[in-house]
Amino acid sequence: MNKLKIAQVAPLYESVPPKLYGGTERVVSYLTEELVQQGHHVTLFASGDSITKARLIPACDRALRLDLESVDQMVHHIGMLQRVLDECDHFDVVHFHIDYLHFPLSRLMRLTHVTTLHGRLNIPDLKPFYNLFQDMPVISISHEQRKPLGEINWVGNVYHGLPKNLFKPNYNPGKYLAFLGRISKEKRVDRAIEIAIRSGLPLKIAAKIDKTDQEYFDQHIKKLLNHPLIEFIGEISDKEKNEFLGNATALVFPIDWVEPFGLVMIEAMACGTPVVAYDKGSVPEVIDHGVNGFIVDNEEDAVKAVENIGLLDRQECRKVFDERFTAGRMATDYVKVYSRALEMERDIYDLKIL
Repeated sequence: MNKLKIAQVAPLYESVPPKLYGGTERVVSYLTEELVQQGHHVTLFASGDSITKARLIPACDRALRLDLESVDQMVHHIGMLQRVLDECDHFDVVHFHIDYLHFPLSRLMRLTHVTTLHGRLNIPDLKPFYNLFQDMPVISISHEQRKPLGEINWVGNVYHGLPKNLFKPNYNPGKYLAFLGRISKEKRVDRAIEIAIRSGLPLKIAAKIDKTDQEYFDQHIKKLLNHPLIEFIGEISDKEKNEFLGNATALVFPIDWVEPFGLVMIEAMACGTPVVAYDKGSVPEVIDHGVNGFIVDNEEDAVKAVENIGLLDRQECRKVFDERFTAGRMATDYVKVYSRALEMERDIYDLKIL
């Protein structure tokens, strides 16, 4: 396969990769570095404090979430789009990770592009908007994610992946339950706390608290942390994740929303740690029930799953990761989508010539 000239366009809220919490920017980093490793010519549009082997075009000095001097975050994204347009003749394909922000410009400029939609799509405001842009080629990160907008121009489904050597698996039985992610209503750390208490196992919570979720944390979660089995750690880095997840008996993933993917599930698998997850969103596409975790419907089932977690083979958890969720597989899948996009563009061009 010919080597491609590819632009990756990341959100600017976190660096690529993020210093702490950050899903989309983390995936963009894994994809970018793997594409470079595979020999493609990659340009990354991201914040200036990003670290990459690709050519970096910074759209702001530092990631916006932790930049106290940044007031208007959108202006930096609009400026980044102009930088992309200034450079677009140098690329075979532009891969956007900023949702719909670029749609009018990409249509006007007739860019060869694709967009991975990383977030939830079951928001009423989105349907009329995407109906206006049904020609925009978009990629899902799970088949479940597509359902609210099933009629738009889906050109691929690519599951997230991690670098194969990012985490070292630990095949010894763990000593506690782990919750990793973000404190919010839909992530349901309160369920994780109750499951741990009923199971009689310690729970370690490594989680970020956004400003928008601070009130929820203060009113509903803070008081639950006083139990002797519960330990709140806060945000952790990638380096800290390996020990945190690898030493856990299981990752508890008690979500109460249509999770588009759930990167933490494959992070746990890479560490050899099984997952106890509620049957929501992408969970059935990521977890093979009875192999790399248990899929449950309620708290009672979750407690039983924790009690039976020793029936699962931690080496099998890692094997599922190696077979299905590496960055190498993710990049290969995306290159196939890029190639199809280029073929479609050539077909359209040939029809115009005729």
